[in-house]
Amino acid sequence: MSNEKLKLEMQDANALAAGYHSWWRYVEIGSIFAFFMLIALIVRRSWQVSEGRGFLIASAFMSGYVMADFISGFVHWMADTWGSTKLKIIGPGLIRPFREHHVDPKAMTRHDVIETNGNNCLISLWVGAICVFMPLESDGALSPVRIFLMVSLGSMIFWVMMTNQFHKWSHLEGNELPGLVRFLQRVHLILPPQHHDVHHTAPFDKYYCITTGWLNWPLTKLGFFKGLERLVTMMTGLVPRADDIGLDAALKVAPPPTDAQPEPKHAQS
Repeated sequence: MSNEKLKLEMQDANALAAGYHSWWRYVEIGSIFAFFMLIALIVRRSWQVSEGRGFLIASAFMSGYVMADFISGFVHWMADTWGSTKLKIIGPGLIRPFREHHVDPKAMTRHDVIETNGNNCLISLWVGAICVFMPLESDGALSPVRIFLMVSLGSMIFWVMMTNQFHKWSHLEGNELPGLVRFLQRVHLILPPQHHDVHHTAPFDKYYCITTGWLNWPLTKLGFFKGLERLVTMMTGLVPRADDIGLDAALKVAPPPTDAQPEPKHAQS
């Protein structure tokens, strides 16, 4: 089905933007503060056990960078594909920004630091707490496996936090960005604008990873997210992206697997 022939029933951009409530902003402010406290403690713990383990620490740090790209894609796919902006708490706080972004991709370029990064800090807090409190010793000695796990998870949540900033930069014009950011985009160390444009082609059903975008091509070739969508539809009858682009368009993009499955329906609010 050609994307141009889809009739998209997108939600109103102004209504979506109005869903950013003052009470949620206070949640984001607290989350940012708590997140950086945890990151400081993780860095301190990592430094304390780093002597003689430079390669272990460096490889764990890079593993976290790759994991962040996958996590960004998985969360992005979840928020784009399932649920409604009317769901309590997660609707206005986590799903709404993604739906707004499809209607008005430039909206996030007008968001300040708190609105841009608060959500990612919030969803990372529990992982940060694990990194801070997990024991690093096993049988009375420091465990390389536990050190690797702590550093890789700490790195992952740091880059998850940076993901929305990278994403925001991918929607700014080149002359609005510092030279270093343009260079990092050009060498694909962070999300390049041209790469991310693939996702912003209706019906917005591919290239979800938005930290670096490194995993977009292999995940698309493997049909990873399409396979998950078919599984969820088979189990629940829900139609992917029905709340985002409208049920009719969503059914054309991802029809139910068989007639024997439950009748397609919207996510309940």
